[in-house]
Amino acid sequence: MLETWLTRELRIEVPILGAPMGGRAGGELTGEVSKAGGLGLLGAARYATPQWVAEEAAVARRIGGRFGVGLMTWALDDDDTLLDAALAENPVLVSLSFGDPAAYVPRVHAAGIPVVSQVNTLDDLRVAEAAGVDLVIAQGGEAGGHTGQIGTLPLLQELLDATDLPVVAAGGIGTGRGLAAVIAAGAEGALIGTALLASPETIGPGYARERVVEAGSADTVYTSVFDQARSQPWPSRWGGRAIANGFTEAWHGVDGSEETLAEAYDPSDPDLGVVYAGEAVGLVHSARPAGEVVRQIAADAERLLRRFA
Repeated sequence: MLETWLTRELRIEVPILGAPMGGRAGGELTGEVSKAGGLGLLGAARYATPQWVAEEAAVARRIGGRFGVGLMTWALDDDDTLLDAALAENPVLVSLSFGDPAAYVPRVHAAGIPVVSQVNTLDDLRVAEAAGVDLVIAQGGEAGGHTGQIGTLPLLQELLDATDLPVVAAGGIGTGRGLAAVIAAGAEGALIGTALLASPETIGPGYARERVVEAGSADTVYTSVFDQARSQPWPSRWGGRAIANGFTEAWHGVDGSEETLAEAYDPSDPDLGVVYAGEAVGLVHSARPAGEVVRQIAADAERLLRRFA
């Protein structure tokens, strides 16, 4: 019931991609997702280094064998070093998202690697198609971290009707019910991130995992204040969905300078540091190993799809 284009073409057991979450998805998390039958993607954020990519790819390879790498296209426009570092590790899949990937797709294809792009609007889809990507991810506004503002279900339906490319869904998918729903709608699988954020294999501060377990689905905010506080030059069209805390209560929607926000921000303080997470955070009730989460989502989805077949 879970055989799709994604499982056939990427030679994986279940149609689940582990989101390339910057600052969270290192080699251990990525490897465990792949070991469980999906495909984990390293989150090579703008501040990552080629050395980091090489070291974390080695960890992912040791644990899960195969893996992908996720890159931010707008950051490559200033420095494409991380793309070279990613290709050197021979990943199964490269994600080029948040910007026009046209300048980079030929290099990835020349290495024999397929390209996926997360898209947030129909216009984004057209850009990705023109660039020659192999599949797209319909990333809805429920997703954690940087995302668009259209809900996953409306966006997924729109994209499925508008393209012949394989479409994967992302945003708000944290259980087998979510995976079954998007496959039933026509998606080839799901990209999951928030459901993995409490797993012990994530990197980042320990309090982030605790906040994810404690938060409910109504406890997130879509904001750019954390980018401003950390001088992260994300294009203005992409805000980030994070768990609300004292910092967002004080500064979200307030006209504060980057200097003021930087002084107020403290990554070591759970009430002032950023924990990016999506609305599926309300579905995360404990700190479970990533492989267990992936296997449970897949098993539950298959059971539901068989029930309604």
